[in-house]
Amino acid sequence: VSRFWIASPYFVPNDEVVAALQLAALRGVGVRVLLPANPDHWLVYLASFSYISRTAMDGIRFYRYTNGFMHQKTFLIDDKASGVGTANLDTRSFRLNFEITLLAINRDLADKTAAMFERDFQQSILVSPDELSKRNFFFRLGANAARLLSPIL
Repeated sequence: VSRFWIASPYFVPNDEVVAALQLAALRGVGVRVLLPANPDHWLVYLASFSYISRTAMDGIRFYRYTNGFMHQKTFLIDDKASGVGTANLDTRSFRLNFEITLLAINRDLADKTAAMFERDFQQSILVSPDELSKRNFFFRLGANAARLLSPIL
């Protein structure tokens, strides 16, 4: 696998997902995560900052979609497979809400998904790994406090 791109409106992953993304990036996989720049749930938005600062240092690239609220839940694996579904990158989706994602191993669909991602990345800003540390004290405090609530977000 050379690339793994994910789009999700919420990024509050459990330790297993964080480890999988980190290991993929350390193997040289181009891991990108597309998130909205405009939140609809402030606690989840704040918690995501602590996860971004933790994983962006490992070579995972985060983007904030700036053209409205992004609510897609998709992923792309190389030029071979793509997924679309209802699952977010959070514990609630994985364990409580019984969300699903369809994995399609289809080159044509993967090409269309890649083109969609490319358009979305063009309408996004690359997030700096130290984005959280550049925020004011109260924002950082809120992000770290929200992370404590991540198992229930």
